[in-house]
Amino acid sequence: AITVRSPQDAIRRGIGLLTEDRKHQGLVLGMTVRENTTMANLDSLVRMGFVRRRAEREVAERYVKELQIRTPSIEQVTQNLSGGNQQKVVLAKWLFTQSRVLIFDEPTRGIDVGAKVEIYKLMNNLVRHGVCVMMISSELPEVLGMCDRILVMHEGRLAGELSRAEATQERIMHLATGEALANAH
Repeated sequence: AITVRSPQDAIRRGIGLLTEDRKHQGLVLGMTVRENTTMANLDSLVRMGFVRRRAEREVAERYVKELQIRTPSIEQVTQNLSGGNQQKVVLAKWLFTQSRVLIFDEPTRGIDVGAKVEIYKLMNNLVRHGVCVMMISSELPEVLGMCDRILVMHEGRLAGELSRAEATQERIMHLATGEALANAH
């Protein structure tokens, strides 16, 4: 078991959280793509008390290219990006910290269908590269399509666990509504 005492502690342990509310908790909307990308690991770009701007620009450019973030410039203010591209900037921020565990909370909320597919591809690519991806979602098709293992909650407690092979909408809803717990008593 791992105990995380603060956001800084989570970052040190290689855990990143892509929050459900990216606009208020995942990004600083008035800051640029460059600033949002590097903010969680800015210390790695500091030398003798100064941020190495060239290195910071290179990091941001690399992630814009890697994640195919559609932006006219790394100096673009993030509030002017689409929801899908904002989500990619949040992902870039956590990738720059070299997180090995990424928790995606409602990763496709508020983004269009095309951007959803891109986010799913990025998540699958992370898994292929050995990153642990945990997804929290209320979208059943998303859960069934993306997850190898599904943990279902009911009233804040674990109601059951299903493998991809066992999982159906009916089984998930049975657990999520508490019917499985009621039948156990």
